[in-house]
Amino acid sequence: MSQTGSIPTVSIYGIPFSKLTMKETVEVLEQAVLSKQPHQIITANPIMVMAALENPAMMQVMQDAEMIVPDGTGVVWAANYCGEPVAERVPGFDLLHELLRVGENYRWGVYLLGSTSEVIQATADRLQQQYPAIRIVGYRDGFFGPAEDEQVVASIRQAAPDLLFVARGADTQEPWIHKYKHELQVPVTMGVGGSFDIISGKMKRAPKLFQKLRLEWFYRLLREPSRAGRMLALPKFALKVMRDKENVTKAR
Repeated sequence: MSQTGSIPTVSIYGIPFSKLTMKETVEVLEQAVLSKQPHQIITANPIMVMAALENPAMMQVMQDAEMIVPDGTGVVWAANYCGEPVAERVPGFDLLHELLRVGENYRWGVYLLGSTSEVIQATADRLQQQYPAIRIVGYRDGFFGPAEDEQVVASIRQAAPDLLFVARGADTQEPWIHKYKHELQVPVTMGVGGSFDIISGKMKRAPKLFQKLRLEWFYRLLREPSRAGRMLALPKFALKVMRDKENVTKAR
């Protein structure tokens, strides 16, 4: 088992969420990079938990990951509500930056995959300016189909990054990473959703007040009303947890 095998977790509907703080998470992932073994890190929220409950293949992807961090406020609430609290919320956006900060000490290589060619180019430029000691060893947009997978995997392997960040939407990025994790041979691969949009400047992150009140999801809904359908998973998740309180954290 990987370096992450001994981390304390809480099971939420059979999905093992890390109980570590941001600082401890970064320390574990630093060791994971140094181990040179492939690790898939999933930053999960209630929408992904609900998707996994409806889709056995997605549940398998999540249960096979080396580490799942509680990205969503709803996950932190659920763990607390069921008496198995996690240390804190570990947002994927912040985790990406913390890993790059540590990576500067080692001159880690980073590969960026996903979003549009314009956004990925801007993201690469900005991260290189922000973390000059990091090596951006490659990037490409996320617009490719299964027929091109092998070619994409080969180019990433050739670039031999220490960190691979993938932004292709939760329903695509996690299964894709899971499928190619061992072929990619990247020590730490993490799905980062809309992070490149924010880093590139295409989208704004929620103001500090929304972050503090744990309402980043609400800010995104105000900005993108088209997300309303997906957001319905949040109240459904909360009601389900309240109804299942005694059984949420039991092994499945």
